Amino acid sequence: MEPPSAIPVLDKGFVRLVDVMGDDRAVVQAARVSYGEGTKTVREDAALIDYLMRHRHTSPFEMVVFKFHVKAPLFVARQWFRHRTASVNEVSGRYSVLKEEFYEPQAWRKPSGKNKQGSEGALEDPEATALLQGVEKEAYRAYQALLERGIAREMARVVLPLGLYTEFYWKQDLHNLFGFLKLRLAPEAQWEIREYARAVAELVKARVPLSWQSFEEHVLLGASLSRTELQALRGLLTPEAYEKALLALGLSGSRLKEALEKVFGPGA
Repeated sequence: MEPPSAIPVLDKGFVRLVDVMGDDRAVVQAARVSYGEGTKTVREDAALIDYLMRHRHTSPFEMVVFKFHVKAPLFVARQWFRHRTASVNEVSGRYSVLKEEFYEPQAWRKPSGKNKQGSEGALEDPEATALLQGVEKEAYRAYQALLERGIAREMARVVLPLGLYTEFYWKQDLHNLFGFLKLRLAPEAQWEIREYARAVAELVKARVPLSWQSFEEHVLLGASLSRTELQALRGLLTPEAYEKALLALGLSGSRLKEALEKVFGPGA
């Protein structure tokens, strides 16, 4: 089944896959550069990709490139553009008259009690949406009035709020795309950009399923441990008990050896 090329996000936004260069085979080919075509069996390719991911050999993943067309509120785009390794081209308010399209949340959230910059739960405020819509209409009326008075577009746009929708093309290699998803799928990321990250993830997963599986296993749902944390674990576990638990979860061979050495050091 052909995966969707565009996914609706929020009330008026979307993520659309424009183009892809490469797939899982391109990752394998880059790693096995001396092999020409570079592919063997799917099982061997999956094992190699998994090895690359868990040992942080990142350059083969940079051989795969995704290009997306995104429509998002300005405040989401500004967070998005903090990921500086991409190539980006955004609609220009200097050349175009910006559309009257604003993000209006279906539900309001209250400030987080644990994270000063975050939000959580629901906030009952029937007047909040009306207040937002009033500000949007007034801001856009001011924008139009400035244009009608002969003010340049690049200056008239200063009255527009951060909820205005913008559009941009975003080109990113798979390694840095995984870095974006690691951060923007995290629970502490703002809900709105998490929704965009989920759409990006759906499109990426369909094109590079083997790479996604390893990313999910070792990065997205994995974690690194500090020296202090490792010392604490070593005081609580024995290599034998840990090995038994890993075997029960299906790890064997070199994966089992690596997992033991990760906690207990070489020769464990």
